[in-house]
Order: sequence, then structure tokens, then C-alpha cells
Amino acid sequence: MSRTARETTTTYAAPYRPPVVRAANLVGSALAALGARPDLSAESLLRSARRRTGLEDFGDPSFREPLEVLVDSVEREAGLTPVGRLITRERLVGALGNRLRAERLFRDHPEILDQRLEPPVVITGLQRTGTTFLHRLLAADPGLRALASWEAINPAPFLRPGADGEDPRIRQARRSERALAFLAPDFFAIHPVEAEAPEEDVLLLDYAFLSTVPEATLRVPTYARWLESRDQTPAYRYMVRLLKLLQWRRSGERWVLKSPHHLEYLDTLLAVFPDARIIQTHRDPVTTVASFCSMIAHGRGVFSDRVDPVEVGRDWLRKTARMISRGMEVRARARDGGAVAYGACGGGTFFDVRYEDLLRRPMEVIEEVYGFLGRPLGGRTREAVERARRENVQHRYGSHRYRLSDFGLTPGDVRRSYGKYCEAFGFGDARGGGCESRRRG
Repeated sequence: MSRTARETTTTYAAPYRPPVVRAANLVGSALAALGARPDLSAESLLRSARRRTGLEDFGDPSFREPLEVLVDSVEREAGLTPVGRLITRERLVGALGNRLRAERLFRDHPEILDQRLEPPVVITGLQRTGTTFLHRLLAADPGLRALASWEAINPAPFLRPGADGEDPRIRQARRSERALAFLAPDFFAIHPVEAEAPEEDVLLLDYAFLSTVPEATLRVPTYARWLESRDQTPAYRYMVRLLKLLQWRRSGERWVLKSPHHLEYLDTLLAVFPDARIIQTHRDPVTTVASFCSMIAHGRGVFSDRVDPVEVGRDWLRKTARMISRGMEVRARARDGGAVAYGACGGGTFFDVRYEDLLRRPMEVIEEVYGFLGRPLGGRTREAVERARRENVQHRYGSHRYRLSDFGLTPGDVRRSYGKYCEAFGFGDARGGGCESRRRG
């Protein structure tokens, strides 16, 4: 796929608005002044989900508290536009509808939960470190099972199949893809969201309302802080149920999962998937923080007119530093305890990939990854991975422009926040150069 000349804007505090969306927000604001606006209360969302599906059982009730904390934070802090409020309500009702449909299937088909999940391959690392590119390369392997975007949006099938034989979830995902491209055309240059492409499994954790998905698109500091103190086990266990449901519909030898979210919760991930193989990607945090803050600011601009890039920088520097620190602690405990090995030759739990290596010599890195997994890289798989590499070139939707200073940060701020990580992986020089990542942790 060829590249485009488009460049993303850096006017984060003035989000792009198509004229029709500006008009809709004006009308919505007038209606809100009269007391008419979408209800975001938890009870209203639950009622709407029940009414749309005709179902009652949401399953494990542990999701209710996080849902209530989330909607309270959204109501008080997110500063949603009328259109942003409507999208948020639809997304939350949709998530609850998926829970209802999933529980119906679990009840009617108990064989779903009797399935075995093979130990997954899990790609994680800080945001903007090449996790998406690596995921798409591995997902091309015909024997590996990746989560598609349309499945992430609706893991539970609709109660009525499409009249034309196509899964209606795919059609809905295509509409969502077009809607995002219309609302935020710059976003695809930062992170392509394509209906039938592999997607992050953090979206499955979001059905327990215990994930970083809301804070990645909305200003919800109360919910974000509350989440950091919560046990993620219910979310990961519910993800297992959804993975089994998806596998029941379309099987594969082994799941290949991907999300930066896992870096913060490696202990929980390994408790739920004790035999998982984890591939961690690495890149200079001075670059990743700037790039990710830009992504956050663009994402928030879809939902709110109030986007403060300096606040984004402050909050996400703390958040991402916490993520890497927690990840390093888990890896250090595992290594010191002798419970987890590190290696590249068919053994161990963790394997490190440098971003620069992945871009410069992707097929060599893939060969090393397959050695770590103890998985053969046959001719058919190699051809599929090479085809995915050609299709997923950088800048095919445009160039992503960003500067750390736009977010009130300096390279020194990042180096200090990431002190141990910079030292461990060679990012400590004052010039902000690259590193020589250590494959065995």
C-alpha cells in the first residue's frame, strides 16, 4: 500500500469538526439547555441494553461498580459535546448488549466454556513502540488466531443473522470505521482502525468496565485513578470467556493477543495465562511519550471541545511511567524467583524486540520471534507475513507530526520519570539516542 502526503495537525486544543457535526452540537446544546440530552446514568444504560436485546442476564455482577464509577467520572469530568455524549452512550449500551448476548450463548451452549485455550502469544510494551505492526505481522500466520476489529466491537453475535449472509457485525464495524475517518481524519495516520484488521484485546477487558480504554479517549481522571487501585482479575477472567466464545465461532491453533495495557498488569495476565509467551517491544520513551500524547489528544478531540495538551502530557507521563515500572517489577520478581525464564530459542516467557530493529529488518526479527516461540516459520507462513509487511507500511494514511514541547514536557522530564527503564535498556544518554535492547530481560 502506498503512502500519502497528509500530515496530522498539532492544534490539539481546537479539535477538527466537520460542519455537520458543528451544527449537530449546536442543536444538541440547545436541547440540553431544555433538559433533553442522552442519559448516561448506569440504570438508564442497563435498561436500554435489556430493551434492545430482550435479555436480562448480564452475568457476573462485578462489572456494575466500575460502570457506575466510570459514568460518574464521565458526567463530571469528560466535558462531552452533544455528539460525543451520544457516541459514548451508544458505546456503553453496546458493551452491555454484548454481555447480555454472550451470557445467552454461554447458557445455551455450555460447550463454549468447556473449550481449552492454548497458551497465548501476548505482545505488549509502551504505546507507540511497534506493537501494532508486530501484531499484524504475526496475525498473518494462518495458524495463529488474532482478534479482528469487528469482533472486538461485538464479540457476541447478534441475535439475528444478516439477510445477505454476511455477519452484520462486520457491516457495523465498517460503518464505525467510516464514521471515525469522517470525525477525525487525522487519527488514521496515528493509529489505523480498520474493520477487518487485527485489533487490541484490551477492548475485551472493557466489557468488564475495567480497562484503560475510557481514559484513552475521554478525560476521566477519577475513574483512571480508581482503576489503578482495582484488581484486574475479573476483567481478565471475563476476557477468557469472550476468547472462548470467539474461538467457538472461528477457531485457530493459538491466540496472538496485543495491548500496551498488559504491561501494567503482567502479574494478573500471568496468573490467568500462566503459560503465555510475552513479547515486549521497546523504543526511546522521549519519542513514545510525545507520540502517544498526540494520539490521546486527537482521540479526545472526537468527544470534547475541551482538550488541554499540557494536562494530557502531565497525566500520561505519570501513567506510562507507572506502566513500565510495574512491568519491570513483575519481570524482576519472576527472574529473581526463578519461576520465569527469558530466552530466544524455544523457551522462556519474555522476549524483547527493539522498535528500530522491527522497522529496519522485520523478517529477521520475525525469525527470532519464531525461534523464541519454538514455532516453525514455513514457506506459506513466511509469504503471508511478508505480504502483511508490504501492506502495513508506515505513513500509508499520512505522517504523524508531534512535539514533546506541545504537551509541556522536556526530554529531561521523561528521562527522570523513566529512570530505571532508560538505564536498563540504554536510553539514558542526554542526546536521546537509541538503545541496544536486551533480549533476555
